[in-house]
Amino acid sequence: MARALVATLRPGKIREVLSVEEATRLLEAAPGIKYKAALGVAYGASLRVSEVAHLKVDDIDSERMLIRVEQGKGARDRNAMLLPHLLRLPRLWWREGKRRGVMFPHDWLFFGRSYTDPISSRQLHSAVQEAAEVAGIRKRISPHTLRHSFATHLLEQDVDIRVIQVLLGHAKIDTTAVYTKVSTRQHKRRSKTLLRPPKAGIRSFETQQLKSPVNLG
Repeated sequence: MARALVATLRPGKIREVLSVEEATRLLEAAPGIKYKAALGVAYGASLRVSEVAHLKVDDIDSERMLIRVEQGKGARDRNAMLLPHLLRLPRLWWREGKRRGVMFPHDWLFFGRSYTDPISSRQLHSAVQEAAEVAGIRKRISPHTLRHSFATHLLEQDVDIRVIQVLLGHAKIDTTAVYTKVSTRQHKRRSKTLLRPPKAGIRSFETQQLKSPVNLG
């Protein structure tokens, strides 16, 4: 029977991506401030679902606009960027958690059904589906779509692909280059764009250490 089997290659699928306007609508439609903050961080820091779920309160450095991601994919630690205008979402969630007496340093930033447990990937997925329905977004999306969308938006704003590689925590540039397939403006670029040398300062960004716990208040 094994000899009769024929291996076939599945055609690669282009990832679904939200426009900037759709991403804004999705965040606004998220069910409650906790999910608005979680999805906002997933987009604004381009984090994987598991990375969002396992953030601790003191992983946020609001002074330097960085997020410490511990034990990401490949068991690698890194610093992720946090967009200034999206900081208000985790800050609002922090204040709400403090008001309710369930938010403390070193604890989960986005806890699940119990504040002693991290939020689950299933909860984040359900929140995205609910928000997409409210926002009238018909695309097939998941929390990971926010990460893909952010990377694509950076490419469309002419951010160097090697900078994006560092921000997303990719070990290989080939992984990041996949996003050029869904970038509307990058289709017009020549292949030599991908061969630009790394910009100065990327390595220092990648290796710098966070100095102090978060100050969300």
